[in-house]
Amino acid sequence: MSETTDTAETAEPRRDGLEVLDPFEVRVLAVLAEKEALTPDNYPLSLNALTNGCNQLSSRDPVMSISEDTVQDVLERLVQKKLVSEVRQAGARVAKYEHRMRMKWSLEQDKLAVLVILMLRGIQTAGEIRSRSGRVHDFSTVGEVETALQFLIDKYPPVVARLARAPGTKETRYAHLLSGVEVLERQEVAASFSTGVETPRQDRIAQLEAEVLKMRGEIDVLKAQFEEFRKQFE
Repeated sequence: MSETTDTAETAEPRRDGLEVLDPFEVRVLAVLAEKEALTPDNYPLSLNALTNGCNQLSSRDPVMSISEDTVQDVLERLVQKKLVSEVRQAGARVAKYEHRMRMKWSLEQDKLAVLVILMLRGIQTAGEIRSRSGRVHDFSTVGEVETALQFLIDKYPPVVARLARAPGTKETRYAHLLSGVEVLERQEVAASFSTGVETPRQDRIAQLEAEVLKMRGEIDVLKAQFEEFRKQFE
């Protein structure tokens, strides 16, 4: 499990029309949806509660360390994308926030739950999703999870992808597509390294090549972020 600090990849529009979300936007949205189900009495969430949820150590992969200022910036972007609404409750001293994924993407609770678990925990099998969904949604069987996954795969544009089976594994894995295909490919490479399965030499070479491409992409992202930071002082 890796740790992420206050840097995120620059989001660009996808060709199929679905906006690409950076990792912080994915985390904020997923936490809002998770807490809506887990702690309905405290929902919508305040900035402080949302930040704590984003930085939670359990049920998160990767673990993140995000400041309130960063979460506030992320919320403003998500409001512009109509994925989050700011709520001003009578008598409340602070603004609160709620997600709009259910309406934005026409998702029933079972489909939303599957998507949220993928957003919070990364690449997973249907069985893992069922065991981790908890109170977000109660799936009776793995088949119910697979039905929800298929719905998300069949949407246009799709929000979930079915991945090729990793060497030495028997179960199909799934991942969300909200951060774009390139990010998904890097996550898949990282997940394959963490399986601990011995793979043929050619497969290992391909994995190493993919890892090099991943690092080059991350360097490009850091360069772009530095340029944006530098422009603030020009």
